[in-house]
Amino acid sequence: MKRVAILGAGGMGTALAVLFSKTVGSVRIWARDPGRAAELARTRENTPHLPGVVLPEGVEVTADARDATAGAELMVAAIPSAYLRATLGGLADRVPAAVPVLSVIKGIENATFARPSQIIEQTLGPRGVAVLSGPSFADELARGLPASVVVAGADERLNILVRDALNHELLRVYTNPDAVGVELAGALKNILGIAAGICDGLGLGDNAKAALLTRGLVEMARFAADLGGQRSTFSGLAGVGDVITTCYSPLGRNRAVGERIGRGASLEEALAGMVNVAEGVPTTRSVHDQAIERGIEMPITDEVYKILFEAKPPRAAVTDLMVRLPTVESRP
Repeated sequence: MKRVAILGAGGMGTALAVLFSKTVGSVRIWARDPGRAAELARTRENTPHLPGVVLPEGVEVTADARDATAGAELMVAAIPSAYLRATLGGLADRVPAAVPVLSVIKGIENATFARPSQIIEQTLGPRGVAVLSGPSFADELARGLPASVVVAGADERLNILVRDALNHELLRVYTNPDAVGVELAGALKNILGIAAGICDGLGLGDNAKAALLTRGLVEMARFAADLGGQRSTFSGLAGVGDVITTCYSPLGRNRAVGERIGRGASLEEALAGMVNVAEGVPTTRSVHDQAIERGIEMPITDEVYKILFEAKPPRAAVTDLMVRLPTVESRP
């Protein structure tokens, strides 16, 4: 691969630019804001999102989408899910047809419940789309710390193309055909991140948190299976792997929001001053509504929803989870 275009100049877009620059000759980042693009091109440092990470020489930054995508063999979508449709819709006449897209977006479109890969095809037209996910904080990826991720999609050739372009001694990339499961895992784990943070904020201890995450993974797999995903995906990097980082690391935005709420903050207070988007908050509402509509049992998601949007006291939510009728652990 000789040229990659990255749509989005946030933390993950910048981290992917650093990673692709190790194996790809030309990497171009598109930033929507011309002033932001000029600053990033001049300073070579994405200070708001990845302070201390310097862009390699082979990475260019531009606010011109045609310039960014000209000659690209792969486009990377690194735009928050809430803005993805509007942003790509505005770029549709400026990006090449049929060039495959790699999505690194962990979220869903809350109004439609469309996954990022679906939005990409709807706005940019038919093309190969792959999804990259797993335990992958942008800061650690950009600084070259060891990591393993998974690239998923129906087109195995595209999966392998992405795998081979990213694989190196400090990044191991696996492939998986289950894009539905991988994308849903990337969205659903943010709900669990909020729940884990609430657990931390309440000081409930490691036993409670371990039980919460274990049962939360069961909920995630149950929900994804109803939408066509594979349960086995949730035993891998996109499932349990991403849940571990999201729910234990101090870098986790959703865990941080939950922890503030567990310590007594309102949702508005917990979100105040955050630079990056906590995707789990709107995702909780959407998944809660979908679960009711589909008749899917999701008790943890239901309690997180009540805490966030109905002002239910977190300790009362924990009590209600604990007094539910016992059941067989292996029940689907």
